[in-house]
Amino acid sequence: MIWMIAEDETDIRNLVAMMAQVWGHTPVPFETGTKAWEFLDSVDNGTYNGPLPEFALMDIRMPGPKGDEIAHRIRKIDRLKHIPVVLMTAFALNDAEKAVMLTDGADRIINKPLPDFMQLQAILNKVIEEKIKA
Repeated sequence: MIWMIAEDETDIRNLVAMMAQVWGHTPVPFETGTKAWEFLDSVDNGTYNGPLPEFALMDIRMPGPKGDEIAHRIRKIDRLKHIPVVLMTAFALNDAEKAVMLTDGADRIINKPLPDFMQLQAILNKVIEEKIKA
């Protein structure tokens, strides 16, 4: 499975990409929301011809478009709108903020620091399985 990973913190981006590889997935990392948005532009306008992400894991707050904005955009692109999307944040979100993000693109929001290796794998696998069944 190809994972789109958008995270501005290098250590977290590298850690999540490495975990994805250990779990048998192919990470496609982006260091800013802007770079992820540009990638989505290329998918949307048909200039991207490579394999498409089947899952997205993104930080909410990063330079350029935020993870929730990118999630919303993913839902508007026919070729990607079906993929599971998980947002990560180190910030406290109120219930209203979470509700908007969960109805506007994200399938789940997880907090940083991220859970341990096995727990994170279980959480992400559950989101992926639930989205595939839907």
